[in-house]
Formats: sequence, C-alpha cells, structure tokens
Amino acid sequence: MPMNRPVATALAAALCLLTAACGSSSDDKAGDATAEAAASKTGYPVTLDNCGQKETFDKAPGRVVVMNGASVAEVSTLLALGLGDRIVANQQTYGNSEVPGRAEAIEKLPDGGVKQNDAFDVPRETMIGLRPDLVLSTTAYGFDEKNGFATRDQLKDVGAHSYVSPQGCDQDTSKMTIADSYRLLRDMGKVFNVSDKAEELIAASEKKIAAVADKVKGEKKPRVMVLFSNMSMGGNDFSSVVAKGIYNDILAEAGGANAFENASEGSFADLSKEKVAATDVDALVVIGYNDPDPAAYAEKLLKEFPQWPAARNSTYVTLSDSMYLGPSNDLAVEKIAKMLHADAL
Repeated sequence: MPMNRPVATALAAALCLLTAACGSSSDDKAGDATAEAAASKTGYPVTLDNCGQKETFDKAPGRVVVMNGASVAEVSTLLALGLGDRIVANQQTYGNSEVPGRAEAIEKLPDGGVKQNDAFDVPRETMIGLRPDLVLSTTAYGFDEKNGFATRDQLKDVGAHSYVSPQGCDQDTSKMTIADSYRLLRDMGKVFNVSDKAEELIAASEKKIAAVADKVKGEKKPRVMVLFSNMSMGGNDFSSVVAKGIYNDILAEAGGANAFENASEGSFADLSKEKVAATDVDALVVIGYNDPDPAAYAEKLLKEFPQWPAARNSTYVTLSDSMYLGPSNDLAVEKIAKMLHADAL
C-alpha cells in the first residue's frame, strides 16, 4: 500500500517544479542506483497481472482478509508459507485436513467478527471496516457488487489490494490443474517476499507426485467417483459429483480416471440415482467439506449400490483440503494411489 512521502521529499519535489533544476547529476544517478539496489534486496515492488488487473505491492501486506468461496485454498497457502499472522479475518474452513494440525490452525485464526451476508461471505461495509491491505477470493464472485461484496475498484479506493486465485477469473474452475496450486503458492510467495519458501514447497510436492506417478505408470486405471459428502448443489439425488477440474488431474497422477468426467461440461455433474447406478464405479473418493464423518457417507453409498466393484471390495478413501486447489495436492495423489494400486506402492 503506497505511503505518504516524508515532508523533506515533498519539499524537494516542489522545489524541482519551481526551479526546473532537477537534472541528472552524478549524485542523482548514484541515488537511483541505490534505490534500485534496495528494491532488489527487499524484493519490492512486485506487480501481478491478476484477471487483467495489475496489482503492485510496495511491501508485504499486513492485514489480509480471506474470503469464504467454499474453499480453503487461500488460507492453507498462507499457513503453508508461514503467514498466518498476517490474517485479520478468515472465512475459510473445511473442518478437516490431511495436513496434521492445519484444521486446528485454521480454527484459531481470527474471523474479524464478520457476520456473513446472504451470499455467505463478507459484506461490503464490513469488508471496508476491516481495513484490509489485501483481500483474497477464490473466484471473481467475491468481488461482484451484485452479491453485496466490495468490488476490486472500491477496495483500491481505500488502499487495499485484491487477488483472485488461478482459474477463478471467469468463475469456471473446470480447467483447474495442480499447476494452478503451484501458481497460487508462487504468487503469494512474491507478494509476501517468501518466494524461496514457495519454491521449496512446490519442489517437494512435484517430487512426491512424480515418484507416485512413476510407480503406477502402465497400471490399469480404475474408474473413480469423486463427490462431496452430504452436499446438494442441484435438483437431483447426486448433485455434488465431480466431473472436471483439478480433481481429474490428481486422479490421473494417482493412476485413476474419473468415471463421470463426461457427465458435465462444468466442474460438477447433477445426476439422477439411475445414472449413478448404471455406471461402473471401481473406487470412491469422498470429500468431506465440514462433514465430521465422511466415511459413514461412503459406507452408506456403497451399500446403496452393491453392484459397483467398489462396493464388493469396499474401496474408498475420504479426503478434504488436499483434493482441492491448495498446497497439499501431493497428499491426495499419494492416498488415492495407495487405494487404487496398493501392490505397486
């Protein structure tokens, strides 16, 4: 966030305008070189091109608001980078995590006393009152005035930066991949001047995923049903079934394939019980979004469709944040691969 110039700097600038005497002296050039060296050392300024909007940071943000967006991608990324102390209001939670201690760490973060609006997120007036210098949203939905949210321009007017996570510009996450999780890490690494930590996390994740993918290479790819437990997103019995997005990238690395990939052009399919029953499902991945017992939901589903190969072998795994955009996709790849190809691992 730009800061007011010191009085001496302002006076010097005024004198330049009045006398037109501010040429390019050797002292000036030396000063410019010193400023450039200082900027290089601190890593600032940093400019991101985010959804067609340029955001330039002169220093690391210190008052971050993380919007809900039915995600934990942004808050988990900040925590993975050791930036939890920068968060003044967090609205994200999955209730569970594959990373030990993460769910508890998220629970302990301040929520800013926010009372969410009808769109289940931070209202405009509340957002402005939080005095953020950075607001993170999973998609552009979080900055849509029609939803009662502060727009990116309104935030800029009060000195706050804003950021939409990868693939969230058009609110279509069907093209999201693991690479987008890495991009989110890299962007936050640049913004907060912790790029070394971001690259360390990315390298470790890439190494783990590559090791798993190498072991399951050439194995037959079981057909996997991925869905959120006890969640309704449409009018049919099964409206939280994953069709496309980062989930499929994770499945592919783990040696599996989405049984319902062609059921929808978007991220989720809204399916009837008949359609689900008519599809061979070799394994289940149940994502628990604030569900204390996703395993119970998985067991119930297997009993409901005993004709599935998955039911005959009770083949399922429950996951939460690692199956979504965020810093822990390698854990989902490992867990799914162990379920699908235990002998290979």
